[in-house]
Amino acid sequence: MTTIAECSRQLATGERTSVALTEAYLAAMHAHNPELNAYLTTAGDLALQQARQADEQRRSGRNLTPLTGVPLAIKDVMHVPGLPTSCASKMLAQFRPTFTATAVQRLLDAGAVILGKTNMDEFAMGASTEHSAFGVTRNPWDVERTPGGSSGGSATAVAAELCAGALGSDTGGSIRQPASFCGIVGLKPTYGRVSRYGLVAFASSLDQIGPMTHTVEDAAVLLQTIAGHDPADSTSLAVPVPDYQAALTQGVKGLRIGVPEEYFGSGTDAQVESAVRAALGVLTEMGATLTPIHLPHTKYAVPCYYIIAPAEASANLARYDGVRYGYRSTHGEDLHDLYFNSRSEGFGPEVTRRLIIGTFVLSSGYYDAYYQQAQRVRTLIARDFQAAFEHVDVICTPTTPTTAFRLGEKLDDPVQMYLADICTVSCNLAGLPGISLPCGFTPAGLPIGLQIMGRHLDEATLLRVAHTYEQQQTWHTRRPNVGTKSI
Repeated sequence: MTTIAECSRQLATGERTSVALTEAYLAAMHAHNPELNAYLTTAGDLALQQARQADEQRRSGRNLTPLTGVPLAIKDVMHVPGLPTSCASKMLAQFRPTFTATAVQRLLDAGAVILGKTNMDEFAMGASTEHSAFGVTRNPWDVERTPGGSSGGSATAVAAELCAGALGSDTGGSIRQPASFCGIVGLKPTYGRVSRYGLVAFASSLDQIGPMTHTVEDAAVLLQTIAGHDPADSTSLAVPVPDYQAALTQGVKGLRIGVPEEYFGSGTDAQVESAVRAALGVLTEMGATLTPIHLPHTKYAVPCYYIIAPAEASANLARYDGVRYGYRSTHGEDLHDLYFNSRSEGFGPEVTRRLIIGTFVLSSGYYDAYYQQAQRVRTLIARDFQAAFEHVDVICTPTTPTTAFRLGEKLDDPVQMYLADICTVSCNLAGLPGISLPCGFTPAGLPIGLQIMGRHLDEATLLRVAHTYEQQQTWHTRRPNVGTKSI
């Protein structure tokens, strides 16, 4: 079991059938998921049914794609036919969707096999997958550490080889940060590049679906499949989708790489900075040039994000009141009690905290002071990037200032937890694409991530740079000793 490309090759040559491949992944899930808790829902019967259909399709030789018969996992915030969508919350524990997310449907149309739904921070709010109502997910490189969040279940499933690839969602770094912590590739596309139809909303102006894989080539294959205009999503962009796989081999000769000093130095672990600068050295050896740049409003990105995102969350999650949608409490004597108890019992502490913040910053008397001001700062952050991209083709930074932290280490300090996203949130505020890929390991064996950000809709250049770097080293070929506790 390995990459999507290798699975596809084995299926094409007849070395393996999709049923055999799916059974192997299901066996791995059965063996390791009790410890890692990467999956909330496994779909054995449904997956084998899809695998049999894929094998039949391959025998017929019709409509074959690189994903025909390849087993994948889906973050439990997207609707999959026949499976629950809980968002790792007691509020939606019993919810069964009546339609399919567009990104998932495109995978199914391409012949992919869905193994199950992966764990996450409740309603995608968190940076460690500790805020799940159904237990924490563990990092396969060190099971006493977090896999990052909120797509920590998808990251662990890929890293531990419990699937060939996965979909995650990224609101402030929720694909790239766990990808960095787990030593895999995570791509957050341009806002609007991938349809959000069927994705349960957290912060609608920031959310984006993206691939999580072992290699950059696999990320290109998944993005090629799920990208493109969707009439069901009014924010989906009606623009052509380039050939991402063709872009991979174009090299970096002549490309200009921006290096913002705001992402290095104070607060960044020395081992992380050293690995990222070494990666930049590799890219220069391959023909790219480095250009120092400034993104002066970066220091405001985290506070700006933690005003805008909770504000949008408070509006999106208002529907879960126990009457129209979601968990309904059996306690209380009147309608007020029903609303209050349903939301108090249905939401966990991190979601409750963000809803309180969001409601406050949108309230009369504080809207101008907080929410409107944050939107102005968001514009300044976007302009920083626009100015930078007049001089460079991509921007490289660490994905995270540190490697994976220990479970429970930041649970009592929400601000420290929020700072785990400090290198990634600007990308979401500006609506830009960003990718994280492995660029080293600490002496303790923890992965380090390199983040590459690009212009709007220029995922092709990101993939081109990332693939060029990946081909010059072997970090992406390392695998964790799943099931072996390091402490």
